[in-house]
Amino acid sequence: MSKSVLITGASRGIGAAAALSFARHGWQVVVNYLRSEEQALAVCRQINAAGGSALPVQADVSRPEQAKTLVETSVAAFGGLDALVCNAGIALPQMLLTDVTDDQWRSLFAADVDGVFYPVRAALPYFVRQKSGNIVTISSMWGQVGGSCEVAYSAAKGAVIAFTKALAKEVGPSGIRVNCVCPGVIQTEMNGHLSSEDLEALRLETPLETLGRPEDVAETVRFLCSEEARFITGQVIGVNGGMVI
Repeated sequence: MSKSVLITGASRGIGAAAALSFARHGWQVVVNYLRSEEQALAVCRQINAAGGSALPVQADVSRPEQAKTLVETSVAAFGGLDALVCNAGIALPQMLLTDVTDDQWRSLFAADVDGVFYPVRAALPYFVRQKSGNIVTISSMWGQVGGSCEVAYSAAKGAVIAFTKALAKEVGPSGIRVNCVCPGVIQTEMNGHLSSEDLEALRLETPLETLGRPEDVAETVRFLCSEEARFITGQVIGVNGGMVI
């Protein structure tokens, strides 16, 4: 029987790459999106055309009732749930902390922290009952070490790391594994505001002297949900080309 995974924010970037990676390995995939319907449908069409099974579901995971409905829909669609990937999130433009507005701070934590808490809380009862399950959260290298002019984002992503470590201890006895992936500079729309000069400087600052691809992160996420990673939990894994060691 095929396993099923729910990936939040899966219409583009790392989330879309993860959806395609899971599908290539025989997983049934729920492709969650908020506003990017056409992109989510395109990801699903690509999976279904290749003989996989994908379902697009719109939901704002920063809202508890929508996150709960998303999980319920995922379970009903594929007869269960084996993994949850909390990928949805946003970033702010680089700015001094004193320039961050109240609304920006709250919207960032709603998307990046509440957007992890609510779907995880909704999925845990299913995982506990079946005595198995995998949860992968997506943080950032700035959540590990902090970034100047990225204080709000670093704080939110740091919260995701602490959430992951604590939850792994809490639910390990129920056979549930919880891990965190921290991308470095990845070529996604989130970094689309950076100039070619900025990207080149970041490339040279990276020990491997290359920028990451969404697929680099996606393959790590999928591995953490596989049987090959059965003895890995509570870990924070950097996919950053050596930028943070």
